[in-house]
Amino acid sequence: MADGTVTKNAWARQLFEWVDARFPLSALWKSQVSEYYAPKNFNFWYYFGSLALVVLVLQIVTGIFLTMHYKPDAALAFASVEYIMREVSWGWLIRYLHSTGASFFFICVYLHMFRALLYGSFRKPRELTWLLGVAIFLTLMAEAFFGYLLPWGQMSFWGAQVIVNLFAAIPIVGEDLAIWVRGDYVVGDATLNRFFAFHVIAVPLVLLGLVVAHLMALHETGSNNPDGVEIKKNIDPATGHPVDGIPFHPYYTVKDLFGTMVFLLVFALIAFFAPEFGGYFLEHNNFIPADPLKTPPHIAPVWYFTPYYSVLRATTDELKWVIAIAAALFMLWALVRRGGGFARLAMLGAGAAVLALLYLLEAKVWGVILMGASVLVFVFMPWLDRSPVKSIRYKGWMYKLALAIFVLSFLVLGYLGMQTPTNLLTRIAQVFTVLYFEFFLLMPWYTSIDKTETPPERLT
Repeated sequence: MADGTVTKNAWARQLFEWVDARFPLSALWKSQVSEYYAPKNFNFWYYFGSLALVVLVLQIVTGIFLTMHYKPDAALAFASVEYIMREVSWGWLIRYLHSTGASFFFICVYLHMFRALLYGSFRKPRELTWLLGVAIFLTLMAEAFFGYLLPWGQMSFWGAQVIVNLFAAIPIVGEDLAIWVRGDYVVGDATLNRFFAFHVIAVPLVLLGLVVAHLMALHETGSNNPDGVEIKKNIDPATGHPVDGIPFHPYYTVKDLFGTMVFLLVFALIAFFAPEFGGYFLEHNNFIPADPLKTPPHIAPVWYFTPYYSVLRATTDELKWVIAIAAALFMLWALVRRGGGFARLAMLGAGAAVLALLYLLEAKVWGVILMGASVLVFVFMPWLDRSPVKSIRYKGWMYKLALAIFVLSFLVLGYLGMQTPTNLLTRIAQVFTVLYFEFFLLMPWYTSIDKTETPPERLT
């Protein structure tokens, strides 16, 4: 028995050495895991990046099994989903794992982004890591949107109809663009087929590529930490490693494994006992076959899209006046600020362009613009934050208050996006839309005058 074990171990070692001589397996393991040094003070908020990766793998695996039985045909799609739920062995579990995973993916990504806002993970030298992360977020939204139509239920059908029709609001090219996206004059079989192709093949390939690039950029610059201290500035001359860092393996692999176990426990409880989650994860109307002749009384996207959908609905002619006043104040500030030259002319030109577009474009078009801007504004975060410190631990009360108002605005807009619109709710949504954008637009001002504390030279 011992001789057999030794022979097997020798054979495995020879195989590993053969592969390692032709592929940098051990070098990748050392550079990305065992000899990658991470800050030693990671806390709870640093779980969600690895958890998002876990959910990504789960979505790919369950998605592969679902495509084995799904029919991307307008006449058969809903019935094929019912067949998966009722006839395929464990099909109900695979479908619920996939639908629950979609919501948990966004939960992990939103909390991961919130951690970046807490500790300044988007600041220099991690601007590219942040930009790749925002690209992952946008790609994930596209992936979720394309997959939303596939069940071919009432809410997915009419939700896709509403979202696709937004393209028609774009001046000049809108109508042609909407037809191109749908593949027809209405959402139908052609739309379902191309959305299936994007959801299953095209977008996942882009998403996987961005995730790999995001991790490579992260490991090049090193991870941020709750203190915002760059651990690469304090290197032990004897070992060449950061004195405030520890190897990712085994310390953080064990930590992430524990977080994954807790996460999967919560995930399993919801997938087994509350997969619809009160209609937030799976809407009740989506268990009714799509009917182009019967519109649901209230159409709303899934919860993770509702904050931006609420911004779209809040954009009325009254809100255009608020934008006009903001543009005028921006131009006034450009005139009185110190310095001049090209920057002042560019700011005045931008303000004048906004005022002209407010006159030329109707509120519906501006709703589409603001909805897109509410997502794309994250791209500019590395250059909007002018604070001398990164972490919220050492920032003053102004940033903490602004971040609290931003989180409250996001949650309120998300809730309002699920409700049937009324005049009162529209007014509330307009207030929180303004507060949402003020977090970003006023950031160069309040982060530059906010009183901060001096961060430590070493990790606390």
